[in-house]
Amino acid sequence: MTLNTEPNLSRPDDFYEALIDMHRGLDDEASQAVNARLILLLCNHIGGHEVLLDAMRSARAGVAPPLAEAA
Repeated sequence: MTLNTEPNLSRPDDFYEALIDMHRGLDDEASQAVNARLILLLCNHIGGHEVLLDAMRSARAGVAPPLAEAA
């Protein structure tokens, strides 16, 4: 399995609205907690270790320097 970075959401606007609604009424701490729970649930659903590592590298790219590779 490889990381799909092409648009793949069937209803992207509806998803974005639901994502925003998920945070409605939450303070910063609760919002970060719900994001972490969502990330872990989706990672569990994906399951593939290499795909998840690719996703983490892609998410970090352009935001921060890459992490050093473990020897």
